[in-house]
This record gives sequence, structure tokens and C-alpha cells, in this order.
Amino acid sequence: MQRIIRIITGITLLLGLTIALLASRTGSPAPKEHLSEYGFFSGNMADQTPVSGIMPYQLNTPLFSDYAEKLRFIQLPPDSVITYDSVNVMHFPVGATLIKTFYYPKDFRAPEKGRRLMETRLLTHTAEGWKALVYIWNDEQTEATLEVAGDRKPVQFIDHHGRTVSFDYIVPNLNQCKGCHNTNEVMTPIGPTARQMNGDFHYAGGTENQLQHWIKAGILSGLDDVAHAPRAPVWNDPTTGSLEARARTWLEINCAHCHKPDGPGKTSGLFLLASEKDPTKIGINKPPVAAGRGAADLQFDIVPGHPEKSILIYRMASTDPGIMMPELSRKLTHKEGVELVREWIRSMK
Repeated sequence: MQRIIRIITGITLLLGLTIALLASRTGSPAPKEHLSEYGFFSGNMADQTPVSGIMPYQLNTPLFSDYAEKLRFIQLPPDSVITYDSVNVMHFPVGATLIKTFYYPKDFRAPEKGRRLMETRLLTHTAEGWKALVYIWNDEQTEATLEVAGDRKPVQFIDHHGRTVSFDYIVPNLNQCKGCHNTNEVMTPIGPTARQMNGDFHYAGGTENQLQHWIKAGILSGLDDVAHAPRAPVWNDPTTGSLEARARTWLEINCAHCHKPDGPGKTSGLFLLASEKDPTKIGINKPPVAAGRGAADLQFDIVPGHPEKSILIYRMASTDPGIMMPELSRKLTHKEGVELVREWIRSMK
């Protein structure tokens, strides 16, 4: 056991030295050891109260991460703006940092009982491209420390149904970060598109559309009227979109960072962007490129009217590392998300 610990410690130190060396060669600032050194939050860091100039935000339909809740923030360099894009992730200036803290309420039915912060991920836009860093929170919830090799942290919470859930939460290593944040082998953000940001947020001064708030704050250029921006539905709110629109938005945020023409999963021929119109590329009556355990004895990715015969559902519902999709940073099945996609397939003629 001690030998294993020494090996892991050695790998961690080597990765840390590699990051520092690359930072010195590229001219980028070296990563800080502790999250508090960035000065993102005021007062008690665990309260996640951003200092002036850091903007909180949320997505209409976020990526599922083993039921973890997330707090999101953006820090921009002084006098800089975000450039609007109606299709892809919006364009952030060099020096911008996306901040995302993962946490679990102790009891999802009663958030006032407190929460446990697990990790804070930083995605910083440098002159050489986007760089990811991961900071793991200590048990005392007073500080988060840089960890490049990933980790596992036992977590326990009470879910919305009053059931106690216990499992090992996975903190990804930096290579795994690029496995998802990947477009044409270049690290890119996933969430902050116009359609995901086109929704209300409860700011300290009141509730307002996020894109409108950014326009008023002078940090968003290229959009004058929010009515012209696309809007993603909220996956579990039927008032925001049709069954198909909500299911496809869930698939897009959870799967399309790989399953898109310029993503790591492009060789599969399965493209799950919500904008994709070709039924076969979406998976309808499409045979898998490669058979095996991931396909079981099923013939098509999606069989209209038959979710039980659809490879897509089979892989989404599995927690077997050799079968499940998405394949990274997941230990649990998003039962509600799977049921949404299952209902959509069942509704197909």
C-alpha cells in the first residue's frame, strides 16, 4: 500500500512540475496552489459570494454530474467583453476565467440544512488557448487545493425522495478534462452558449434574463435584442419546450461535446447536437459503427417506439465502465434524464 501511495504521490508531483514548466515556457501565469489566492470570493469562501466584477450565471439545461449541483461564475479582464454567437459557445476574451463549483446539499428536500463543496474547476482563456485546473475542497470547507491527478471523495446525501445516497465522487484529472472539453482536439468550454444562457437568473438586485443583464452591464457585444437569441428549454420543465426539444437538449449538453462532427466521437456517425436534422445521424434506425458490449444484442441506436430496443437508452442507463455513456466522471445513472429520453423514443411513430 505504501508503495502505491509513493507512486501516486510521484505522479502528482510530476504533473504539477509539468504544468509549472509549461506555464513558464508559454508566459502564462503559474497556477496557484490554493483557490483562495485568486480572490474570487469575499468573506467565507464556502459561501461562494463573488467579489465585485465576477458574474454568476446558470444554464437552462446543465450537464448531469452524479446529481451534483453547480455554482457558476465568470471573471473577465478589465474593459473586456464577451462576443455573442447564436450557434456555438460565445467568444470569451483572453484572460477570462469560467469558475464552476460542484456541491451536494446535505438534504435535497431542505437546502437550508447546508451543503458540501466537492471541487471547483477553473477554465481560463490564455493566449495559448483554454487551460483547465481543478481544486478540491477540504473536509473543513475552508479551502480548496490544486489537484492535477484527480481524486475520489466519499459523499452522502438525502435525495428528493428521502433516500440516502452514498458513493465515491470522482474528481477528474486534467487529461480527462480535455476528453470532454474538446473540439477538433482543442480544449473549449461546453455550456455557455446563447441558447443555454437565454434564461432568467435570480440576481441580488432581482430576477432578470441573463443575456439582457450582460448587455446592460456592457460585457456582451453583438446582441441588441434578447428576443433574437435562441433559447434552450429546461429539460424537466414541460412549459419551456416540447418533449422532443427537451430530450434533445438533454442529449446535446450531456453527449454532443463528443458526438458532433468535430468532436472525439465523430467516427461513430452519431451526432447529438440539437440542431442536427438528419434522422440517421441522430440515431434513428442507425446501426452502431462497432458492435460489442456497448451494443449488447441490439441493432440500432434508436428504434422508434421502442426504447427497450435502443442502444442509446441501454448505454445511458448503464453504470458499467465498458458500456455506459457518457463514459467519464459518472458513477450514477441520471434516472430522470434517461426516462425523459425514453419517453421521447416511445412517442416516435
